[in-house]
Amino acid sequence: MKRWLSRVGISLLFAALFAPVAIAANALDVHSDPSCGCCGAWVNYMRAQGYTVTVHQDQPMATVKARLGVPPDAMSCHTAVIEGYVIEGHVPVEDIRRLLAERPNARGLAAPGMPIGSPGMEFGAPERYDVVLINQDGASRVFTPHGPGA
Repeated sequence: MKRWLSRVGISLLFAALFAPVAIAANALDVHSDPSCGCCGAWVNYMRAQGYTVTVHQDQPMATVKARLGVPPDAMSCHTAVIEGYVIEGHVPVEDIRRLLAERPNARGLAAPGMPIGSPGMEFGAPERYDVVLINQDGASRVFTPHGPGA
């Protein structure tokens, strides 16, 4: 009986230690303006992809973007944070998964502007757009092209 209790105790200890890591891996904090409908559409898209999303609408977006180091040329409507990375705008989940798998030394990803055809912006004819990787110095480079001709 003591051996069984010892095994159960060790199992519970490992579960307690590693469960928060699994939960945190899918936790996404989104900052948006309460009047933005496309932000809500992107949040729903991310939830449908299995992410736990917490929405914050209590701070001016300019303040959030400045605090998180989003450069002006990368800005979009909403700003999210996952595992220390910034996700700016309507970034597809495949790019977020790739970012988290590769773990570059960068601030994060952005889909500058509000490109038609990106997640949460699925109306009208899709346009070509780039998701960019924001480097630590604020410069960016194409991470993944999307849309027609990509």
